[in-house]
Amino acid sequence: MLSRPKPGESEVDLLHFQSQFLAAGAAPAVQLVKKGSRKGGDANPDQPPLQDHRDVVMLNDLPDLPPALVPAPPKRARPSLACPLPEDEDPEEKLNRHDQHITAVLTKIIERDTSSVTVNLPVPSGVAFPPVFHRSQEKQEKLVTSGKRSIFAQEIAARRVSESRVLSAGEVVPNLDPPEGAVACEAPTPRDQGDQILGSSHSFQGPHLITGKGLRGQEAEQEAQTIHKENIARLQAMDPEEILQEQQRLLAQLDPSLVAFLRSHSHTHEQEGQKATKEQKPGETSVPVTKEEPNKSASASEPGKEDKLEPGAPALTLPVTPHKEWLHMDTVELEKLHWTQDLPPLRRQQTQERMQARFSLQGELLPPDVDLPTHLGLHHHGEEAERAGYSLQELFHLTRSRVSQQRTLALHVLSQVIGRAQAGEFGDQLVGSVLQLLLDAGFLFLLRFSLDDRADGVIAAAVQALRALLVAPGDEELLDRTFSWYHGASVFPLMPSQEDKEDEGEDEEPPREKAKKKMPKEGHRPPPDLAQYDVIKGLLATNLLPRLRYVLEVTCPGPTVVLDILAVLIRLARHSLESATRVLECPRLIETIVREFLPTCWSPMEGGPTHSLHKVPCAAAMKLLRVLASAGRNIAARLLNNFDLRSHLCRFIAEAPQELSLPPEEAETLSTEAFRLWAVAASYGHCSELYRELYPVLMRALQTVPTELSSHPLQPLSMQRIASLLTLLTQLTLAASSTHCELTSDPAEVYLSAPTSSVTWTQVSGLQPLVEPCLKQALKLLPRPEMWCALGPVPTACLLFLGAYYQTWSQQPSLCPEDWLQDMERLLEELLLPLLSQPPLSSMWDSLRQCSPLCNPLSYTPAPEALSSLVSLGCTGGCPPLSLAGSASPFPFLTALLSLFNTLATVLAAPGLQNYFLQCVAPRTAPHLTPFSAWALHHEYHLQYLVLSLAQKLAAFQPVLTTNAALHHAVALALLSRLLPGSEYLAQELLLSCVFRLEFLPESASGGPEAADFSDRLSLGSSGDPQCGRGALLIQACQDLPSIRSCYLTHCSPAQASLLASQALHRGELQQVSTLLLPVPKEPLLPADWPFLPLIQLYHQASDTPSGVSPADTLGTAMRALQWVLVLESWRPEALWAVPPAARLARLMCVFLVDSELFRETPVQRLVAALLAQLCQPQVLQNLSLDCPLPGLTSFPDLYASFLEHFEAVSFGDHLFGALVLLPLQRQFSVTLRLALFGEHVGALRALGLPLNQLPVSLECYISPPEDNLALLQLYFRALVTGALRPHWCPVLYAVAVAHVNSFIFSQDPKSSDEVKAVQRSMLQKTWLLADEFLRQHLLHYKVPSSSLPEGFELYSQLPPLRQQYLQRMASGILQNGVSET
Repeated sequence: MLSRPKPGESEVDLLHFQSQFLAAGAAPAVQLVKKGSRKGGDANPDQPPLQDHRDVVMLNDLPDLPPALVPAPPKRARPSLACPLPEDEDPEEKLNRHDQHITAVLTKIIERDTSSVTVNLPVPSGVAFPPVFHRSQEKQEKLVTSGKRSIFAQEIAARRVSESRVLSAGEVVPNLDPPEGAVACEAPTPRDQGDQILGSSHSFQGPHLITGKGLRGQEAEQEAQTIHKENIARLQAMDPEEILQEQQRLLAQLDPSLVAFLRSHSHTHEQEGQKATKEQKPGETSVPVTKEEPNKSASASEPGKEDKLEPGAPALTLPVTPHKEWLHMDTVELEKLHWTQDLPPLRRQQTQERMQARFSLQGELLPPDVDLPTHLGLHHHGEEAERAGYSLQELFHLTRSRVSQQRTLALHVLSQVIGRAQAGEFGDQLVGSVLQLLLDAGFLFLLRFSLDDRADGVIAAAVQALRALLVAPGDEELLDRTFSWYHGASVFPLMPSQEDKEDEGEDEEPPREKAKKKMPKEGHRPPPDLAQYDVIKGLLATNLLPRLRYVLEVTCPGPTVVLDILAVLIRLARHSLESATRVLECPRLIETIVREFLPTCWSPMEGGPTHSLHKVPCAAAMKLLRVLASAGRNIAARLLNNFDLRSHLCRFIAEAPQELSLPPEEAETLSTEAFRLWAVAASYGHCSELYRELYPVLMRALQTVPTELSSHPLQPLSMQRIASLLTLLTQLTLAASSTHCELTSDPAEVYLSAPTSSVTWTQVSGLQPLVEPCLKQALKLLPRPEMWCALGPVPTACLLFLGAYYQTWSQQPSLCPEDWLQDMERLLEELLLPLLSQPPLSSMWDSLRQCSPLCNPLSYTPAPEALSSLVSLGCTGGCPPLSLAGSASPFPFLTALLSLFNTLATVLAAPGLQNYFLQCVAPRTAPHLTPFSAWALHHEYHLQYLVLSLAQKLAAFQPVLTTNAALHHAVALALLSRLLPGSEYLAQELLLSCVFRLEFLPESASGGPEAADFSDRLSLGSSGDPQCGRGALLIQACQDLPSIRSCYLTHCSPAQASLLASQALHRGELQQVSTLLLPVPKEPLLPADWPFLPLIQLYHQASDTPSGVSPADTLGTAMRALQWVLVLESWRPEALWAVPPAARLARLMCVFLVDSELFRETPVQRLVAALLAQLCQPQVLQNLSLDCPLPGLTSFPDLYASFLEHFEAVSFGDHLFGALVLLPLQRQFSVTLRLALFGEHVGALRALGLPLNQLPVSLECYISPPEDNLALLQLYFRALVTGALRPHWCPVLYAVAVAHVNSFIFSQDPKSSDEVKAVQRSMLQKTWLLADEFLRQHLLHYKVPSSSLPEGFELYSQLPPLRQQYLQRMASGILQNGVSET
């Protein structure tokens, strides 16, 4: 389609458009028609119209120079030679005659005559304004329209229609006898062409479009009739074809909207004329319509008639009867009064169809059939009006209301729903997760938008909903109760472990560098994308922290909102180091919190509810600072230096809780959090100078502890405060062992880190006489379980302090060993040995199995609403008493006791502990890692490590019982593969001590090697060389344990940075502790197949390095790894229970794929042969599955294909290599492996010379059941016939192929398909015609497999009768048909 010229285009562009138009050959939009004048007729009627004459501009005719900008002379019309201009003809009139455009008929505009229009002046009245139109004053007709319209709209429409009809009727009145057939002709519609145009006669009712409106009486009618007659005469003079052509031309030129208007106008007049004709009787004349007597058409109806119910519809039963005297009730709209009816009856669900969940205003899930009264306010919704409650969609809709109270109510209900969902109240009543549904619907950002609301009520409701979504109350309670446990302050960050792929491979970096790297990346991602995998990051990306600071600082909300905001900030700080840093660096946030909610002076609080928490100390604010300080040493130093927290700590610790002018519970909690904050700061070596200032306060508080422990009943908050005090003293005692400060490499940390600890040993040496009475008083309550549970972590904190005390004492330069030993013996005799003999302690050891999350996974239940993007420990409903975190858990006390025993190196004997260890090493699936299970297992592994550490210390100076040593070694192996991130130091210590220590392998000295040789002789049935047996290999492995340990320390040690951080935390090296946040527990530190890790790394190094690995390093590493795997396979098979046999086979295959020479070494050959024999045992072979997914492998067939290529290239007929190739070809495994050998690597058959007597498995495993894969059978037969498979090249597979081909050609299964029968017949014919008589004899006379024979099978001396007859029939058919196939 050609475009029109646009402003700004030059002459060149216009010429270009002209050339395009001429080249296209399109018809012009305007046709030039030569017409004669109206006065003289056509000048030349025979001349055809000028259709092809076009005005073409030629470039050659243009001047070279542009014209001068001077006024041009006036132009005169020059008549053409073909059409001379008459002298008496006006040029304008001729121009008008030639203008054929539609606008030509609109150029003559006659001004409307208003001289006869009556002017109605307003009627004077006594009021200031004219009367207002009211719909009840005047009944007007209205149009019946589709759809519902209000009374006001109906009245206005009826009034307009009435006025237009009255006006039209008044104008037609003067002409009572219009001429017949006078009608304005318009372009007929296609549906009327056959009736009005193409018919033999024409009937016109009168003009429709031209009415003469605006002219004076008679002139208007005469002008309209004149135009009408001209139209009729012109139409009658034209043929129907010319009328149609003219119609099409007009339709092409007119605007489509104008055409639609004209057609609708004509159609309306036609309908009115038809109705008027039907209503008149024959012979009557139509009555004219006057203005004084308007005619009510059949389409008009009374107001309210449209609102009447349809026939058959039930009548509305309104609770009240409307009266006309009531305001605006004179005309009743029934459809708008439906809401006043009674609710429809509640439908009973007859099917199992799911229904929409509805909730009460308290967030309770309402059953679908519950019938509640309407005054509860649960029926104000449109959908399912009879059901009570509101759906989530309706609540979301209500949050966008313009009424702030409605927005507040909706947010409040949603927060209640979230709280009940996290508590698991909905159970299985709902399909899917409520929290996930809300997050997918954008609830997170709805809360963020609501925080920006102007109404304080909406902000309060949004903060409450945000706390309900982010904060699990049980989580904070659990972490507070366990703060005084063994390493209880060290917790995992509450952040998702499944992050983006961009974050993979960054675990080795320090947290701060990782945060610096990730912040620019995440800054470009929109918050919704971040919130999909991490809700906290998505929220922080929406500038949540500045808004919360504004709410706290400017709006000064009530106490509930303040506590909700502080709880949300605590949850944000627990997320990660990055989140804690952002909370700290938010402008004026921490400053506002410290100034407003931790003042050093405040007005005494009176009894009753508090109206404001501003300028009043708040324990939640102190807890927020403590959680922030736990995130890192740098944050703790900045808090202490920038916000003067030392003075605040002195203020709240110097006074006893009862002396603070605060409510008792708030005072106890505030004092507890102050002790905890000081303890966290002391964990980094900070705030040690406060010890001298507050020494009298601490001593006074410590002296009152025995009195508080003897009071009844025990107050839980007081017990938490005492435990926090003891934890603080423990950290200060450990600080006394630091003799120098090791500066870190980070300049910022050097500047902010604390100097050398100012606490000396002489300052803390007097604490032990004060703590021992506290422990004695607590142990007196051990026989009373209810009192013991009420003590909480106090006994645990006492034991941990004593352990730190004796550890610090032993590290002092001025240590006197005699004094240390005498004091230790005194403690053992007076306190610990009597404790070990008490029955309640034995019951504690026995209850370990029941409370262990490892032995009893049912002791903890996963969170009912666990979200991958929002991590929670799932302790909303509390923990069961008999669980690791329960009130009756023995783990915290026993772990602290073992920590003290490790320091004292005391012998510990507990039968319950042995039973617990036996259950720990029993074969079981690996525990599923959830946030809570990771936290619980972290504490359980501490107890197991302390037991093993104590056993290792005792093994140095006294013999260990054989049963205990083997059990401890099995526990060490299991623990090594289960340790989580943050325990790198424990894994290193296990590798250095228990795992590779000969004392924990009692089988080496008690006939273990001899028993292994005897077992091999029984299973294999033959006696080999004693020097090459498994017993000799095990003896050599025990002698090489130091070399094996060094090999695994090289390949299995964690990263150096993680190891140093974990070592500082577990050794109490406070100056080296960088954070109390542990790494994210994505998976255990070591994989389950860690004994094969050196072999796997060798394989990867060989694959990544084209030149290969050093032969010496390769041989040593492979030998040590194979030796250790052999030891485990022989004496600790439960340690490899988590590694499937197929994975073990794949790891052995890696030895052959490293290079072309490693597998030829004699030690490697012996070790691999011994391990292959272990894999080929019947009890192991039946569990060997090569089809299941294997860890570290994409698919076993791909590995086997690489193995075949390597075998074909470098094996040179090695029998051990060939045995590994043959093992996956057994009949029980996938046919894909056999097809890979016989189809793609048939050349490897010549190198598979493994004798039948050296086959590690029975030959029956390859032959039974018969092969049913047609393609493989054809490959078998082709390899035999072509000579690729011969008995002296590959005796095993030759026997296998012969057995399967013989079984196939003689099988007579009637269910076989035609294709199988055809192949079977063809194969038998070819076998009968074989020239190789030796092969022909084997294929036809095969009987049963036999490994003792050279061929591997027995032959029939004479075929059985059935086979003989079948073969004769086949031979006769061949002779008759003359078949000779090759």
